[in-house]
Amino acid sequence: MLNAQITGWGKCVPEAVMTNDDLATFLDTSDEWIRTRTGIGQRHISHVGTSELASVAAARALAAAGIDGSELDMIILASCSPDTLVPNIASSVQSYVGASCPAFDINAACSGFLYGLGLATAQIKSGQCKKVLIMGAERLSFLLNWTQRDTAVLFGDGAGAVVLEAVESDQPQGVLSYAMNNDPAGRDILSVPGFGTSMDKLAEDALNFEFQFEGREIFKRAIAGMSRLGQKVLEESGTELGAVDLVVPHQANVRIIDTLIGKLGIDKSRAFVNIEKYGNTSAATVPIALCDAIEQGRVKPGDTLLSCAFGAGLTSAATVIKWGDRVTPLAQSDAKLPECNQSALELVQPYLELAKRHQGE
Repeated sequence: MLNAQITGWGKCVPEAVMTNDDLATFLDTSDEWIRTRTGIGQRHISHVGTSELASVAAARALAAAGIDGSELDMIILASCSPDTLVPNIASSVQSYVGASCPAFDINAACSGFLYGLGLATAQIKSGQCKKVLIMGAERLSFLLNWTQRDTAVLFGDGAGAVVLEAVESDQPQGVLSYAMNNDPAGRDILSVPGFGTSMDKLAEDALNFEFQFEGREIFKRAIAGMSRLGQKVLEESGTELGAVDLVVPHQANVRIIDTLIGKLGIDKSRAFVNIEKYGNTSAATVPIALCDAIEQGRVKPGDTLLSCAFGAGLTSAATVIKWGDRVTPLAQSDAKLPECNQSALELVQPYLELAKRHQGE
């Protein structure tokens, strides 16, 4: 039986950290206000592009798997904040790791990594690929209007990656089941209008983006979408609730995670939550959380993992993974980001000033 098994993992988060107290220096907010509503304590702000974050995460994942970039059969990069639309930034990662294979970007927002994992699993199980690199990488700080409290406090930058390999086994292992969906009726409640060819290039504020964010409606649809797909992949894989050792959900809001776990009927202690350290890094949240869970010893050989995500579109995705025998990397990569000589506040200051000029302040 041909299975798709995760054999390598890696993350990359920029060193500049913006705390809730930092945000309170220019927004009407506080650490208590943000924590009680979201569970977020800080987020990372990048001084480099999304492709650089992804490249470092990719190099670390390849080292953990003990393989060279030249062995890859496919590269999938999930992002809604790429450096460039033409060409795709998967090709930048491909050049960095020395691969010669198909490479492409996908945009399913926060569900993007699990979309990529599903696509890669299909390629492996069909016999088309043996080794696939899947990444989620975002630089959402570039898109934010830093005067809008409801969204400025939520998001951060970072990247995570895994290597998925074909493994022959008599028993099912690796990605046991996956599901993807989209709810277009909710397309406009989470969006960045005008980011693309619909923007007015001649407008003075063409580069001042505005997040459309309807929190209550997003909360309702996110819970519905993730719980439905979570239950679907559990049923399709024949996995009982009691057999789930760890849930690795999209890290958007601790209240959403708590509600999702309760709706699925899984004990809260089995949910992995790291949103306090990173905020919502969109497509990067699941792979970063997976890396942290492994580093903290929360993933053990043979464990059964459930992962669910939702994002703009409104996309949703879920997967059940039977972990393999190894929870330690085979090697370490020396890949790292260039040094940052600015604080997080200094990095976002130009964007904050742009938003204020647009508002006439």
